[in-house]
Amino acid sequence: MTSLYGTASISAASSRYSIAFLPSFRVAQHSPQLSYPRSHRVGVRCSYAEPGVKENSNVGTIDVVADIKTERIVVLGGSGFVGTAICKAAISKGIEVISLSRSGRPSYSGSWVDQVTWITGDVFYANWDEVLGGATAVVSTLGGFGSEEQMQRINGEANVVAVNAAKDFGIPKFILISVHDYNLPSFLLTSGYFTGKRKAESEVLSKYPMSGVVFRPGFIYGKRKVDGFEIPLDLVGEPLEKLLLSIENFTRPLNSLPASDLLLAPPVSVDDLGFAVVNAVIDDAFFGVFTIEQIREAAAAVKA
Repeated sequence: MTSLYGTASISAASSRYSIAFLPSFRVAQHSPQLSYPRSHRVGVRCSYAEPGVKENSNVGTIDVVADIKTERIVVLGGSGFVGTAICKAAISKGIEVISLSRSGRPSYSGSWVDQVTWITGDVFYANWDEVLGGATAVVSTLGGFGSEEQMQRINGEANVVAVNAAKDFGIPKFILISVHDYNLPSFLLTSGYFTGKRKAESEVLSKYPMSGVVFRPGFIYGKRKVDGFEIPLDLVGEPLEKLLLSIENFTRPLNSLPASDLLLAPPVSVDDLGFAVVNAVIDDAFFGVFTIEQIREAAAAVKA
């Protein structure tokens, strides 16, 4: 017998009796603290002689077929600062990666770069048959600044198009990189950047209520490459993160003050964000909105 997961069949020349044994080994929890691989089932089908019937000494062969399910993700904006970190983290964990971005393959090198399938294209005009075939998750890093119209289009509309394309193609999970709200007053959250991001979040959570993931990082630091130059954002972000985490017990009472997070929200390593995405990809029970602290926890669970 052949199944999607793994089967074993035993054949004999006498009359047949079949049983199905399908134990489930799925262990997962709805928390970024731990992650487990997607569940696999083992099917066993046996055939043997009934009592009183003489067995034929010429017993048939035993065939075992095991197909291990692998992850295949599509990263929208995969050649950007956050996108490359996600691609690199996924490759390091054996996940197949396809990147769709307007710039295509990044100019810099790395052993992981050659393992990514780089597709040049625009979300609004993408050939989704080429991009989404066989994918198990879509990760969107789309976003940017500009005029109100531009920010609504790239932060909101582009992500909405991607979510609906993924849903139409039956992709089981969608992961969105959004933004922390910084505890800003509501009138400051009406800019195209924030309203676009929240529109995208709403689309993800409505179309994927039990498998959609929204990450809300604050300032993201790392070594960012721009036009051939490397900007070491980690020189500022890393010590600032350590400082704010070390004093958070003292600053916590200030969190309720409007806009306090502009000073008190810890930065997030781009590498941590990449591994948090990997956690979201491999854990079926990982869904919902995740804060800065939860992003670090999700990353730690995968890197451990």
